[in-house]
Amino acid sequence: MLNDTYKIRWIKVGIAGGLFASVLYPALLLLPGPSIAVTTSAAFLGLSIGVGSLGLRKLIDLHDESVSASLGAIANYTAGALFTAMALVQLAVKQIGAEAAITLQPDLEGVWLGLDVAWDLYIGVGTILFAWAVKSHPRFGWWFAGPGLAVGVGLLVMNLAVFPTPPSAAGLIDLGPLVGLWYLAATLQAWRSLDWARERSTMTEDPTATV
Repeated sequence: MLNDTYKIRWIKVGIAGGLFASVLYPALLLLPGPSIAVTTSAAFLGLSIGVGSLGLRKLIDLHDESVSASLGAIANYTAGALFTAMALVQLAVKQIGAEAAITLQPDLEGVWLGLDVAWDLYIGVGTILFAWAVKSHPRFGWWFAGPGLAVGVGLLVMNLAVFPTPPSAAGLIDLGPLVGLWYLAATLQAWRSLDWARERSTMTEDPTATV
């Protein structure tokens, strides 16, 4: 790793962040909470999403510098921060309520429902932007961009249509896991593209170099 260029190191860190997020997300869905494992997963999932997005942007830019990928990374980093805020607020309110043996107030529930929608909207926008950015990338293409655009648009439409109720609670499909699967596929494809990225990075830094 020390011999890799700055861009390649960023891509590697992004792959690690993406894989970490792919482990933390299902952990939050499956683990009973509140607990130290759930709190830790919530605290670091947002950061992992942001780091993974920055690494993916570096890989995309090796082919062609993309405004869409840069905006997608910004949107996803914001989404990660909103997710962490939403999850920790939810866990804190539930924990305090359980310890005090009080019933959760609707206005408190509304706080994290609003943050939940905000996180979904930002990750939806980020997914759309990244999907658009990879449509002509030699390591991704339309076969990869199409599903990303579909789940990103679907996430936006469903959340706005039933706000502030979560889509799953309104009888709609929860597209969150599909978005997670899309980013897991993107992370694995980035991993498979490391040799291509090294060759491309060498060409970019020295156009006269032969690989």
